[in-house]
Amino acid sequence: MKILNFGSLNIDNVYQVDHFVRKGETISSKSLTLFSGGKGLNQSVALGRAGAKVWHAGSIGKDGLFLLETLRTAGVNVFCVRVLEEGKTGNAIIQNDAEGDNCILLYGGANQRITREQIDETLSHFSAEDFLVLQNEVNELPYLVQKAHEKGMRIVLNPSPMDEKIFEINLSLVDLFVLNDLEAAELTGGTGTEPATMLALLQRKFPSACFVLTLGPQGAYYADAKQTIWQEIYPAKVVDTTAAGDTFTGYFLAAILEGKSVKASLGLAAKAAAIAVSRPGAAPSIPKLDEVLKMWN
Repeated sequence: MKILNFGSLNIDNVYQVDHFVRKGETISSKSLTLFSGGKGLNQSVALGRAGAKVWHAGSIGKDGLFLLETLRTAGVNVFCVRVLEEGKTGNAIIQNDAEGDNCILLYGGANQRITREQIDETLSHFSAEDFLVLQNEVNELPYLVQKAHEKGMRIVLNPSPMDEKIFEINLSLVDLFVLNDLEAAELTGGTGTEPATMLALLQRKFPSACFVLTLGPQGAYYADAKQTIWQEIYPAKVVDTTAAGDTFTGYFLAAILEGKSVKASLGLAAKAAAIAVSRPGAAPSIPKLDEVLKMWN
């Protein structure tokens, strides 16, 4: 069983600020640091560092070649990444404030130049029951989901960043949604804020899917047709939350594919995310499995 993560590859420009810039305001940042990033890359790095065998697919410009080394170092296979002759790698402008929160402005770049020919060629290397992991930072997602479903692949969707393009996908083909409360509300049109309400609405709309609902300080929930499980957070001094959700996603999937129970997988993911938020940057903040086990055992 293989894991294919067809996702974004970004150069993250991280600005350390006292507070997020407001309309009409000009402020000075304390620092500017460049990191490897993109939700796709972050989740692949998390999967790789958690011990999973993962292939990453996507596109970069020649300015993003260092991203391939980030993936390789984490144990990720980059055979399916294309380097475009023209155009820039996707990038993000990230403001990180004094409380460790962030706001992000994305430029799609090469992430928005995925072709159907590239998708067909990539999927030819994978089979039924292999996992396909997706986020909403690359184009051609409806085609990608349909073709993967036709092959019998199991589809995992993190609908972030949430926008109208998500609804172009045949969401009934998704096997597992990993999402936060805002994304859940957008998907269901619900106004309730209680986890039980959100999960009920999700299950009503997508009865054949499973769900991981992440709620920041309130922890996370897993739900399927048979069970609902809550996972508390682990304490950490928050420095940068940029890769928290991606770390959680990668570690949860890696543990599930290793055969761990849902409860054990949620616990491992929460521990890894607690370490990630205590460090600056996206991909560089994601811990290795032995570090997670050593810190929390």
